[in-house]
Amino acid sequence: MAERAWYRSLYWRIALGFVSFLGVTLVIQATLFLVLVVRTERDVAPRALDAFASTVAASVASEINAHGMAEVERHLAERYGSLPRPIWLVMADGRVFSGAWGPPPPGILRRLRPRPPGRPGPPPLTSPEGRAMLHLRRMAAAPVVVGGRTVGTVIVQAGRPSAFVLREIGPVLLLTAIGLVIAFGALAAVLVFRPANRRLQNLADAATRLGGGDTAARVSEEGGDEIAGVARAFNRMADVLTERAEALQLSDRVRRQLLADVSHELMTPLTAIRGYLETLDMPSIALDEETRSRYLAVVGEESLRLERIVGDLLDLARLEAGGGAFSVEDVPIGPIFARVLERHEHAARERGVTLESRGDQAILVRGDPLRLEQALQNLAANALRHVGEGGRVTLEASRGEQGVTLSVRDDGAGIQPEHLSRVFDRFYKADASRSEGGGTGSGLGLSIVKAIVERHGGRIGVRSTPGVETVFEIVLPDEDAGTDG
Repeated sequence: MAERAWYRSLYWRIALGFVSFLGVTLVIQATLFLVLVVRTERDVAPRALDAFASTVAASVASEINAHGMAEVERHLAERYGSLPRPIWLVMADGRVFSGAWGPPPPGILRRLRPRPPGRPGPPPLTSPEGRAMLHLRRMAAAPVVVGGRTVGTVIVQAGRPSAFVLREIGPVLLLTAIGLVIAFGALAAVLVFRPANRRLQNLADAATRLGGGDTAARVSEEGGDEIAGVARAFNRMADVLTERAEALQLSDRVRRQLLADVSHELMTPLTAIRGYLETLDMPSIALDEETRSRYLAVVGEESLRLERIVGDLLDLARLEAGGGAFSVEDVPIGPIFARVLERHEHAARERGVTLESRGDQAILVRGDPLRLEQALQNLAANALRHVGEGGRVTLEASRGEQGVTLSVRDDGAGIQPEHLSRVFDRFYKADASRSEGGGTGSGLGLSIVKAIVERHGGRIGVRSTPGVETVFEIVLPDEDAGTDG
């Protein structure tokens, strides 16, 4: 994957946006601070400003009387330089003393310059009209009188000019702003942006690994923010995808196994049929009528077995796919038990096996009577195949808290614990309970039973104590008679 340019990274975009926002915020705050400083310094009443100007003028006049003009600049700087109010001294001859404040505004100087006789002009700054004009500009003026003669004018401004304030505290504000931007930027990077970027990167890496087939890829769900929400959603998605992938793999394995099992089960009778037919068709072998009849009987039996396997496969496929006719009605258990006993009575008597039923024969269940009988017939046939001479097979019905329980119990060899979980698999014969004895079964009987029970909304289980007994239990919902199943 090509490396992304840094300026396209969400991390850097957020970081630069944060730093820019912080910088703009600090500039706005500094500007407001300057405005407030200037306004605060200029917030002086006109009369107080006039009084201050008069005081400064009197002080300058005293300095001139004492030391002449040589020390006026130093006098202004030492005595008034620390005040946040500019002070200018404009002499009658045009000289200007300003200390550290620089020249006064040009418009003020024009008003103080001497005018030719007879030429009209604006009123003097020390006149009432001039004072009123100065007050509008937050300024005041007072004459400097020495020896009864006005030698100059003191001009006082209520506060420092904005440009002077900016030059004085601007560098400090700028350095402070830069320091704050760096400090808060670094703090935000360590506490906010970097952890978020790391979590997003971990999420992206996990998504890449999951897309590459690593079904164990997960991300931390710590936190209650949006990234944690995305992480939880990703983990849920990964769990679902993993489950689906495992289900597909299992389905594929089951399909392959089923194909192999079906091929094997079909091949056995087909091989037998082909072998006997080839033998019967060989002119070089003279067969007597009895042998020929025996061979033909075997071919017929194998054909019937092949027909049963195919029929059971089709039946199981319809049941598991939810197809097939299914009529739901109130079914009494007693008559079903009676038909099962009648059907297997002859086989049980020949093998010396006791076949009986007990329990509440009047119980009603909701379901398809033919399918329920088919399930019990298969369980009874399975039990008879694996119980020894003198054994017992018992059909029992009871009602409990979980529903109606129909059980088929036998005292045969039993099933080893490691095989119990697979007795309902198609063609599973590792355990004695699934071997077909003389070859009369299709290997699908218990699978069909499970499919029928599940179509009824019930469940089937098996428990076995080897050498003691084996019990298959069907638990069906206990619904009121007359309601739809």
